[in-house]
Amino acid sequence: MDTVGLVTTGSDPEGHQSPAPDQIRLAVVDDDPMVRTALGMMLGGTSGITVVAEAGDGEEALRVVPDARADVVLMDIRMPVRDGLSATEELLAAHPSLKIIVLTTFDTDDMVLKALRTGAAGFLLKDTPPARLVEAIRTVASGQPMLSPSVTAQLIAAVTRDDQGSEAQDRARAAQQSLAGLTERERDVADGVARGLSNAEIAADLFMGVPTVKTHVGRLFTKLGVENRVQVAILVHDAQG
Repeated sequence: MDTVGLVTTGSDPEGHQSPAPDQIRLAVVDDDPMVRTALGMMLGGTSGITVVAEAGDGEEALRVVPDARADVVLMDIRMPVRDGLSATEELLAAHPSLKIIVLTTFDTDDMVLKALRTGAAGFLLKDTPPARLVEAIRTVASGQPMLSPSVTAQLIAAVTRDDQGSEAQDRARAAQQSLAGLTERERDVADGVARGLSNAEIAADLFMGVPTVKTHVGRLFTKLGVENRVQVAILVHDAQG
């Protein structure tokens, strides 16, 4: 087992140290030991983040992530035994408050969009600079998804290019029905979210105040039955067929 507790303060009943209450508890899941070690060393020394567990495949993640009471998981997609997609789906079904960021090498990986549909908080390229990685972890821990405009547009285009057939058509019809219940302004905001724009950027684009945009985004979540901006973006792209 590759579980590693890299913690700083306190201790549990078994004698392991525990992070401070205000620390983000992070789990790293990747089948490459070097990647896990590098991420553990880099993030374990970051203020406000404590690496509480590591796993080498999705099956192991199902055991160690809940046991470590992780807040955020960095989840590789392609792994032996159990891939990151099925592990993400099962973990989120059992622990809805868990935040999972999927990792990809961006080689038109057809599993990334599926991971986002399961409720993953976002995705990162494996060569993401350390500062951006830390920012993403803190962002999703605060309840906001990590949605990069440029990568999102390229990735969805790559993944959906060959996404045809009855399943895609069914998703398109369902998404179109969901979006049909939005007001014109809410649809404008949804389109901005799908482009990966921040609230401030949407406000500037639509000549609205940022608080108004936030209100519209909240209404989108309620009307569309989604939990984050990533899922709004996916619905908009699904509706386009």
